[in-house]
Amino acid sequence: MTGIELSQKLRQGDRVYGTLVTSTSPRMIPLLAGMPVDFVFIDTEHIPIDRHDLAYMCYAFDASGLAPIVRIPTPDPYVAGQVVDNGAVAVVAPYVETVEQVRTLVGAVKKRPLKGRKLAQEIEGSVPFEPELSAYVQKHNAGLSVIVNIESVPAIEVLDEILAVEGLDAILIGPHDLSCSLGLPEQYEDPRFEAAMVDLFQRARSAGVGAGVHSWMDPKRESIWCAAGANLMIHSSDIWATRDGLTHEINALRRLMGDEKIVKKNNAATV
Repeated sequence: MTGIELSQKLRQGDRVYGTLVTSTSPRMIPLLAGMPVDFVFIDTEHIPIDRHDLAYMCYAFDASGLAPIVRIPTPDPYVAGQVVDNGAVAVVAPYVETVEQVRTLVGAVKKRPLKGRKLAQEIEGSVPFEPELSAYVQKHNAGLSVIVNIESVPAIEVLDEILAVEGLDAILIGPHDLSCSLGLPEQYEDPRFEAAMVDLFQRARSAGVGAGVHSWMDPKRESIWCAAGANLMIHSSDIWATRDGLTHEINALRRLMGDEKIVKKNNAATV
């Protein structure tokens, strides 16, 4: 999937599927290219990946037909511009809570290479770009997407205004942070948490903006969110898939050999 295809599908409501990649190993490129995923999600907020490795990952995945979506450490427009220079076709900004943050991020990603006062005047609408510059900027940044993490009550309270920002392609819900902001830490089965998730998906799709979630839950649960409007699905990660797959297989071998053992996984006993 190309960046242009990703942007189009997000806004049209077509579902796209991907997973979180933490490994910088080159062997991940052909491995994931052969899987039923459309994009990879590379998280530099919580995972220590430097700019050199990030650029390698983005260009390699993109060349393999998987759109690289990168989450930056903070909602900083300069960092957003950096990761686009490093090959990202979509930028995710974490913990966004204001319209101003969204506007500056859109400016940094979709109005490159402009910065400073000229960009600020364009964003605020006081001095629009000249026609030739406007056409150049649009062509120069074609296929780039801006996605913001909605993961707090303050963000929910101004969601309609955020969704109305021109150039925003999708929102991405962070279930863990959202549950904490709601005062329901990790209570993912609570009806109040589920209602908040569904409301976010529906409001985004009604505004013509993509709606996403990063989930490690059962696909049946995720399918309910898809039915509610979610169309940017980031399922699990290479780390979680390794943990879950090896736990299942080694426990199966232990059972066969009579060496059954209880192991801990995410504070829950698994046999």
